[in-house]
Amino acid sequence: MGVYNEQGAALEEPEPQHTMIKESKERPHGRHRMSTPLSTRRQFGKLPPKDVFNDMMFVVGGWTQDDPSCLVEQFCPEYNEWRTAARMVNSRGSVAVGVLDGIIYAVGGEDKVRCYSNVERYYPDTDSWSADVAPLSSPRSGVCLVAMDGYLYAIGGHDGITSVNTVERYDPKLNIWSKQAPMLTRRARAAAAVLEGHLYVIGGNDGDMALNSVERYNPVDGIWSICAHMLSPRENAGCTVYLGHIYVAGGKDELNLELCAAERFDPDTMRWTPVRRMRSKRNSMSLVVFNGTLLAVGGSDGVTNLKTMEAYSHETNTWRHFGSMKSKHPGGRVAVLC
Repeated sequence: MGVYNEQGAALEEPEPQHTMIKESKERPHGRHRMSTPLSTRRQFGKLPPKDVFNDMMFVVGGWTQDDPSCLVEQFCPEYNEWRTAARMVNSRGSVAVGVLDGIIYAVGGEDKVRCYSNVERYYPDTDSWSADVAPLSSPRSGVCLVAMDGYLYAIGGHDGITSVNTVERYDPKLNIWSKQAPMLTRRARAAAAVLEGHLYVIGGNDGDMALNSVERYNPVDGIWSICAHMLSPRENAGCTVYLGHIYVAGGKDELNLELCAAERFDPDTMRWTPVRRMRSKRNSMSLVVFNGTLLAVGGSDGVTNLKTMEAYSHETNTWRHFGSMKSKHPGGRVAVLC
């Protein structure tokens, strides 16, 4: 997969390319497609079976005073390479990124001058961003964003003064956000995941320190409840659901130190157990499942912002190097279209 190492050199030569990414003239509601048929290449053994290449991965956002470009990158598995995609309307870091109905949403964030309440969305078929989305009720950075039951949930964040426990739900049909029951704890830079019909919010910072507490929301009765705590406090961690478990990795601890530690939550036992540490410390990273593989993407090790990725094997409980993005995305996040 990743064809660039940390210095940007090619790890392997992709095949010659003579096609462009197909663009639709209509506003899409599906996912991005490539215009080149793959059947011929598969006949000659160039690619694995079709289902290996169902997912598309985008890295969205990231902002520093040294690098305010806020690039968006797309990984094209057909060509085993990263391509630059259209930039967001507003350059920002600490942005929340989520996927709903094949469209990528970027919510809130900051540019070191102010926090944002506005929301924009990306249409992969036309490689374009639109700001025609209703804003949050207040500006916030470090928000959690997850999709559940056809809605987007924007959870917590920092309003420029303090961490908040606000929860809002976006209805894409009505283009409105509505307030939901607030969390039990104020949390910014927390992690979130949906598992077995419940919304879990994990760790974060309450304005004073990093948290190891976890709470979950039941959308049926609108009630939040306390769950088993993580093994260690962490904020800005990566989080995703993989093989029926919630995995959390990286972030910063209560001493403000970058973490390489990872752990997972079993909904049957309601317990957290440790997972093998990543090869690199990664604060403000993304943890995603891409074509069946659990990936840790980007982040900062405390010295530099990383372009590297690692892949986890649950069978051997090990991490391995998985190539690199073309650019660094400090404060950016990854979205996967399935």
